[in-house]
Amino acid sequence: MEEKEKKQKQNKKQKHQHPNDQTTKPASDISFKPSSEVKGLRFGGQFIVKSFTIRRARPLELLKVLSYPPTNRNNSSSKIPFPSTTAFLPTNFTILAHQAWHTLTLGLGTKKSKILMFVFESESMKLAIDRIWPPEIPLGEVNKKLIRGLTGSEMARFKFRKGCITFYVYAVRRVGNMGFSCADDLRTILQSVVSLKDFLDHTTMLAMPHQRSINYQSPVAMAH
Repeated sequence: MEEKEKKQKQNKKQKHQHPNDQTTKPASDISFKPSSEVKGLRFGGQFIVKSFTIRRARPLELLKVLSYPPTNRNNSSSKIPFPSTTAFLPTNFTILAHQAWHTLTLGLGTKKSKILMFVFESESMKLAIDRIWPPEIPLGEVNKKLIRGLTGSEMARFKFRKGCITFYVYAVRRVGNMGFSCADDLRTILQSVVSLKDFLDHTTMLAMPHQRSINYQSPVAMAH
């Protein structure tokens, strides 16, 4: 009887496991789907959030968000990590709009922002897509223009909630290709996101270069 109960409990845990919890799987086991079928962003009843904007992040900004160790600037041969990755961060308008919306709705409006990361199978694919994608886009157009718009591509989606920030990570490859050549980059990014502590507020985003400058307390905002 005890063995049956243990098996039942294990089966329940497997059934209730988060569908995006794939960080322990090797790249060969990642479930890729056509871009037209992969899950996009979800907004629930917060329709106002669709008008909020995100912008393309610069490489060093991505490292800062991930709390990834900086590169050795003295070594000219060293490259910035994740050259196959394109990330989108909330704009300062979005951050302030979230705060205002939360206040106007007496706490009912969401304070959660979204960060997107697209890890392409090659640096050349990333560069080609970057020429097509806009540098800034409303969240409501992401599914149509960034995800569904990548015809001839397959994606694997990962989602992580970190306090007021929700991370969406997409691995992208061409239809018909096997495996994922940038699996190391993908694995490192997923591990970095998992290890982050919850973001308590959006002020970290505002401290990024070319954003409004405010106090940035990294020990509170994210893990090191």
